[in-house]
Amino acid sequence: MNDAMKKQYSIIVEFLGKALGPDYEVVLHDVDDHINSIVAIANGHVSHRSVGGPMTNFGLEVISEERYKKEDYKINYNGISKDQRILRSSTLFIKDEKDEIAGLLCINFDDRRYKALSENILKLCHPDKLVELNTSYDSSTIVDNAEERFYGSAAEEISSVLDKYLSENGIPSDRLSQDDRLHVVDILNQKGIFMVKGAVKEAAKQLACSEPTIYRYINKVNNE
Repeated sequence: MNDAMKKQYSIIVEFLGKALGPDYEVVLHDVDDHINSIVAIANGHVSHRSVGGPMTNFGLEVISEERYKKEDYKINYNGISKDQRILRSSTLFIKDEKDEIAGLLCINFDDRRYKALSENILKLCHPDKLVELNTSYDSSTIVDNAEERFYGSAAEEISSVLDKYLSENGIPSDRLSQDDRLHVVDILNQKGIFMVKGAVKEAAKQLACSEPTIYRYINKVNNE
């Protein structure tokens, strides 16, 4: 993303952040720098991120799968904050004069205050149990299947994927087999995490193997 685009869209980020209010986080990503991707952010308290933060798994997938060539934006999908809050997210694909991806303009809405207000209003005229039945949902399913997750670094995302895999399969961290490592690398690869500089080194560290081994696993899953 060139400097003129950064300046123009940074103003839009500031404007939208003030116009929409504190429950809406607005983020500008530069796709040329996956590690320090965030160049402007308003209401960063929503996802606990700041300028200099990395590209998300969703952004990496948009780039690697070239989704921007078929659509201009994606709206109303689930994103998950670092503290496991469910956000309603939408992303505009910013393209240059050659119609190539240059950046991402993202809006993440935290509806907790509105949900609490709605429940309190309903409780004025309905029993608490009825309100609970009509407003509750399985948040764990949404968290597990969310399209986008907001982490502070590639290390955090790799750690999250690994912890989930170990938990779901009842495997101690020091008992990972070759097949287990291959499966974790496959999950990370599908998320596009290896597009981030340093991700291979971090994966090797957390999976207790060498960097050449990670590259071998990546080649294997890409060729299957």
